[in-house]
Amino acid sequence: MPHDDDKPLTPAQARQRLQQGLADYMAGKGTGPIVFRLKRTKKASHTYPLKLTQQQRETLLEYTKLSGKLKKKVEQAGEGTLVVPVTWNELHKLNDETGQAAVRARSPHKKRLLAVMSRVVKFFEEEHAEVFDLAAPTPTNRRPAKSDLLFQFKITLLGAKPPIWRRIQVQDCTLDKLHEHIQTAMGWTNSHLHQFEIKGERYGDSELLDDGFEDFECVDSTKTNLSQILPKTGKRFAFKYEYDFGDGWEHEVLFEGNPPVDPKAKYPLCMEGERACPPEDCGGVWGYGDFLEAIRNPKHEEHENMLEWTGGRFDPEDFDAKVATKEMKKGLPDWRSMR
Repeated sequence: MPHDDDKPLTPAQARQRLQQGLADYMAGKGTGPIVFRLKRTKKASHTYPLKLTQQQRETLLEYTKLSGKLKKKVEQAGEGTLVVPVTWNELHKLNDETGQAAVRARSPHKKRLLAVMSRVVKFFEEEHAEVFDLAAPTPTNRRPAKSDLLFQFKITLLGAKPPIWRRIQVQDCTLDKLHEHIQTAMGWTNSHLHQFEIKGERYGDSELLDDGFEDFECVDSTKTNLSQILPKTGKRFAFKYEYDFGDGWEHEVLFEGNPPVDPKAKYPLCMEGERACPPEDCGGVWGYGDFLEAIRNPKHEEHENMLEWTGGRFDPEDFDAKVATKEMKKGLPDWRSMR
């Protein structure tokens, strides 16, 4: 739904444009993307962490007309899934370009373009909820406030001997957010893909897990809340979390119930745990065993290399719940996904 100028719209005007565009689309009248401009709420230099797969970046360069700094950001990104920092104006440019290109592109490029556009729109939703809240829940179907529910989990790295584990408490959130809590509590760096397996179903971010060459079926972890999948009775319930499909770090996530919320506490919390998280890319549980053998034996041929790789020091028994809690509250900085 193109327009003649690039002036930012008021929330009411943007809402009206989106509603009309969606109505036209549902009636079969939509022939192009819904184009709009929203007023920025932060400084012009502020950037938004747009997570893109390597295949999505390649499709953007081939099918869209990106230019200037935005094109360089996409071109100069490394391999794999990375975060590309984009400004508010660049988000609008991406929305326009992906929408227009998706009209003529064929699969899998069409699917990738729509996935990028969906991620861009999520930033607009966060900044202008009054525009995109087209179907606000009524009081009868509104979910309980996040502060009403607290979930306790014990996360155990499977196959590690002696055990490496953490016990955490988090408020109701999406599985995607739980992934972030597990990463920061354990000590991982969010450098690889992940998925959950719950009652035989796979949960993940399909926009990242789908490599564009075959359909990857999973339930959307970015839209699935803990309160939707865990027993409302508080009964113990276990499921699997896998991180880094190459090294294959599998975790048991044991739901231990809904303890009462402490009004004086600030969540999330790491209550307790044992032992350090293995270094990234050390080869899974078996590779970690070889790594420990090398750093413990000064005569091992890989001793110096392994110590240098981990910054000169690694204590497998080192763990501090207070430090883990601090990392959980801090979350995952954008640079961790951009290394």
